Amino acid sequence: MLVKDIIAAIEEFAPLSLQESYDNAGLLCGSPNNTVSSILLTTDITEEVLDEAITEGHNLIISHHPLMLQGIKNLRPDSHIQRCLIKAVCNHLNIYSAHTNLDSVMQGVSGRMADKLQLTDRQILQPAGKLYSLTFYTPIACADEVRQAVLSCGAGHIGQYSHCSFNSIGDGTFKALPGTHPYVGDIDQLHTEQEIKTEITVPDYLLHHCIDVLKKTHPYEEPVWNAVCIDNINPTTGYGIIGMLPKPVESYKFLRQLKEIFKCEVIRHTTICTPTIQRVAVCGGSGSFLTDKAINRGADIYITGDYKYHDFFNAENKIIIADIGHYESEQYTKEIFYELLIKKISNFAVQFSKVCTNPVHYL
Repeated sequence: MLVKDIIAAIEEFAPLSLQESYDNAGLLCGSPNNTVSSILLTTDITEEVLDEAITEGHNLIISHHPLMLQGIKNLRPDSHIQRCLIKAVCNHLNIYSAHTNLDSVMQGVSGRMADKLQLTDRQILQPAGKLYSLTFYTPIACADEVRQAVLSCGAGHIGQYSHCSFNSIGDGTFKALPGTHPYVGDIDQLHTEQEIKTEITVPDYLLHHCIDVLKKTHPYEEPVWNAVCIDNINPTTGYGIIGMLPKPVESYKFLRQLKEIFKCEVIRHTTICTPTIQRVAVCGGSGSFLTDKAINRGADIYITGDYKYHDFFNAENKIIIADIGHYESEQYTKEIFYELLIKKISNFAVQFSKVCTNPVHYL
């Protein structure tokens, strides 16, 4: 198994193109062509995690948080980042991170929080991402094959419906010039062919892949296609999740359950402004920027991390804000990696790090 095979399995689920501009997800150390013997999963890269990998014989570390978000100018051992990189290089360790790209998918970081809380009727709290209308023209005999190939790439999703397309029949005309090898028609003769015009909605991160598949599957030497960005926002990618508990829960009881589920030493929260909780919004990591979204979507409580003092006032007794901590909200992200890899690559050594990388301690 090569590093690039592992990367492909992760990025099929959370494409790297979904990461934010400030992020540094991807392969941070090593080579895509290196052989992988076993994998260590962690939330953060620390010197202790590297020591664990070396001691236990893992040669690929997969983390949620990248080791570095900004460039480095030297490899002197002046900081924990530089020391980690030196140790990784000297011990031939590969390091891969999936950060905001994993935050941005429905079943990603916030989705795992929703799993732990057993939320139903889930939606992205703040949808983001462009959608394109991909149009192409195929001779009738091959239209179904080409359409299904493009749809199998993940195109054609509208809400809770998949394999959506619109198809209409018309006449296509062309003249094959000398040196070409036309699928139908004769050289230098104007040809008319009944074709099916297919229109499919494609998210931006899948567009190039869908076009590549279209070109490989299409019988024409020069297939005609066009992609137009549309006004709709992709409802399946973005930040945060909002959903419903199976039944209302008394507010303090829910907070106690929340503390237990996420193993919190403490939960910082605003005034209990509602006696029961049923509609719940969550966001892994630093999610204060979604407070207004959670209020506007009618959430009873919003669960995330890293709230600043003044941000708590934004609740305005319209919602309960529960800050469970950054690490606490993302600690189960390792499970996503594990399930992805075990599903795609069975009988392969994948282990959870035993190191608690949470830098915050409570007295």
